[in-house]
Amino acid sequence: MKKIIIGVVALGLIGAAAFFLRRHSDDETILGVPTPTLGLTHATPTPSSASATYKDGAYTGETVETDRGYGPVQIKAVISGGKITDIIFLQMPNLPGHTTEVTAFSQPLLKEEAITAQNASIDTVSGATQTTEAFEKSLASALALAK
Repeated sequence: MKKIIIGVVALGLIGAAAFFLRRHSDDETILGVPTPTLGLTHATPTPSSASATYKDGAYTGETVETDRGYGPVQIKAVISGGKITDIIFLQMPNLPGHTTEVTAFSQPLLKEEAITAQNASIDTVSGATQTTEAFEKSLASALALAK
């Protein structure tokens, strides 16, 4: 009986700790300990001081197959005022199940990273490494057309 009570108490403590960490995951630190960045492997990039100026228009990147066969990635970069203003996803991995979840999770992060960076060198989306790499290649080819 003691073992059951100890087990229940331990599970309760673990659950409470997980709840606390999840509720405060947006904070920079918890009790002085830095929290991990969720979604990105690094901090959001800042535009380089030598940010390229692109020709206005919409430029379609090449179709890039992900290394592990999750599916193709192809984007269109929209340039306005010499800057990347939008990313349109023409093809993204869409196999049923986890691949679709990863695509749904990564798309807004990839778009935000590219627009912030103003180039194809972006932070890898955690859990979507293959998709990020294919995205970078497709974006780089679109931006090459925009120079």
